[in-house]
Amino acid sequence: MKMKIFIDTNILISAAILPDSVPARAVLKATSYPNIGITSEYNINEMIRIFYKKFSNRLSSLESFLSGTMFSLEIMPIPSYVEESEQNIRDIKDRPILRAALQAGADFLLTGDKDFLESGVYPPKIINASEFLKL
Repeated sequence: MKMKIFIDTNILISAAILPDSVPARAVLKATSYPNIGITSEYNINEMIRIFYKKFSNRLSSLESFLSGTMFSLEIMPIPSYVEESEQNIRDIKDRPILRAALQAGADFLLTGDKDFLESGVYPPKIINASEFLKL
């Protein structure tokens, strides 16, 4: 069954740093046929910013991950309109991510972020990497 999976920044970062981890396996599943892996420009920029700030000694991991993954991801721009369901997301910085996932028509938002996981927002179904791998 073909699914559209929007991948949040924390999953991308974990996959880049730990290539044998659960998040890395989830990214591989999300970006492999018949699934469609999606993220946004916002997530990629956030990932790069976080790597430079917190993991500057691991920039080669970032470069390797991005060069291997970017071709298998759809990259969405952030829509400028506001979605009503955004109000359920506590962290204002996460709201553009939900907006992009909705615009992409994602079936799932793959994340480890408690603000998303505890939001009660649906659609998309918000799921962590372990749960996603069980699908």
